[in-house]
Amino acid sequence: MLDENLIQIAGIVDKLEADMLRQCGVRYLGFPLRLPVHREDISEENAAKIFRQLQPPTFGVLITYLDDAEGIAGFCSLLGAHVVQLHGAIDIGELAKLKKIAPDLLVIKSLVVGLHTQDALESMVEHFSNSVDAFITDTYDPTTGASGATGKVHDWSISRRLVEISNRPVILAGGLGPENVRRAILEVRPAGVDSHTGVEDDCGRKCRKKVESFITEAQAGFRMMADTAHSL
Repeated sequence: MLDENLIQIAGIVDKLEADMLRQCGVRYLGFPLRLPVHREDISEENAAKIFRQLQPPTFGVLITYLDDAEGIAGFCSLLGAHVVQLHGAIDIGELAKLKKIAPDLLVIKSLVVGLHTQDALESMVEHFSNSVDAFITDTYDPTTGASGATGKVHDWSISRRLVEISNRPVILAGGLGPENVRRAILEVRPAGVDSHTGVEDDCGRKCRKKVESFITEAQAGFRMMADTAHSL
């Protein structure tokens, strides 16, 4: 089961960065690998070394566009990953097969705003809910064709609607940083948040100050979200 009020930082470049994030209190470290658009931040070999050094309650998350069950399960096994975030157009039959092959694997399915219409995204929530453990909303960039790590914010009202109709946790991603994550949480009311480029410096590495600020702002947002829920 995924953490409540989950905070994920994605795009880990090396062990030094992973260690820094762990010291800051980040418990979900995302590793985008085997991508159709972006260049990988780290080699599969070095990612596997980090995955296998992580111990609960800290987890490495494989972020990938693979869309076949055997390939996904095999890659997770190779890395030592227990959580996978799927951004590809995977068929529901493959998800069912994945659950049979790797029943202990936690599966997060992306819902990409801008790549699909709101109606289509709502249908996907209904279609996939019994086959995944959580969803993550993200932003499509039509210029690059990327559906993650775009640094772009999407229409949060769409993500809010998906949160409302989903019986699975919904994580919010897409252009989040210290400056907007609190407001995003209060508007969307997600189960977790994810940041990639929003906590990086000009060199493409994670900035400790930005990471710490992101965590502080996210935690404040989750507290305020809980307070308003209790007052209703």
